[in-house]
Amino acid sequence: MKKQGEKNQETQTGFDESGLKYLFLDELKDIYWAEKHLAKALPKMAKGATSEELRSAIQQHLTETENQIHRLEQVFNTMDIKVVGKKCEAMEGLVEESKNMLEETADGSLTRDAAIISSAQKIEHYEIASYGTLRTLATHLGNTEAARLLEETLKEEKNADVKLTEIAESFVNESAKAEKV
Repeated sequence: MKKQGEKNQETQTGFDESGLKYLFLDELKDIYWAEKHLAKALPKMAKGATSEELRSAIQQHLTETENQIHRLEQVFNTMDIKVVGKKCEAMEGLVEESKNMLEETADGSLTRDAAIISSAQKIEHYEIASYGTLRTLATHLGNTEAARLLEETLKEEKNADVKLTEIAESFVNESAKAEKV
C-alpha cells in the first residue's frame, strides 16, 4: 500500500516497472549525463597535459567517450525510452577535482601529468563501477543487447585505466619525483 502523496513508479517513469528496471533506468540516465559532462572536460585535461603521450591518450579517450555516448543512446533505444540524462553529482565532483588539480600544479611539469592521471583514473574507476553495474542489471533484466553494448564500453574504460597506469609507471611518476615544487 502506498503512503499518502507517494508517486508510483508508473507515474515517475511513464510506464509500470520493476524496481530493478527502474534502478537500471535511473543509473543509465546518470551515466549518460556523466559521459556528456566528461566529454566537455577532456579537452581541457588534454590541453593541460605536459607529455605528448598523455595528451594523445586523453584525446583518444575523448573519441571513445563520444562513441560511448552514442552506445548509451542505443541502450535507451533497446528499451524504447527517451534519451535523457540525470545530473551525476559524482562526475560533477570528479571533474571539478580535476580542474582544481590542474590549477594547483605547475604548467609544463610532469607533476601536472601525474595529477591529471590521478584524477583521470578516479573518473575511470567510477565509470568502471557504473558500467559493470549497468551491464549486470541489463543481464538480469534479460536485455542482452544492452548488456552487450555496456560490456563493450566497460572494456574500453578498463583499457583506458590500464593505459593511464602504463604512462604513469613508464616515466611520469619517476620524472615528477625529481621536480621541485
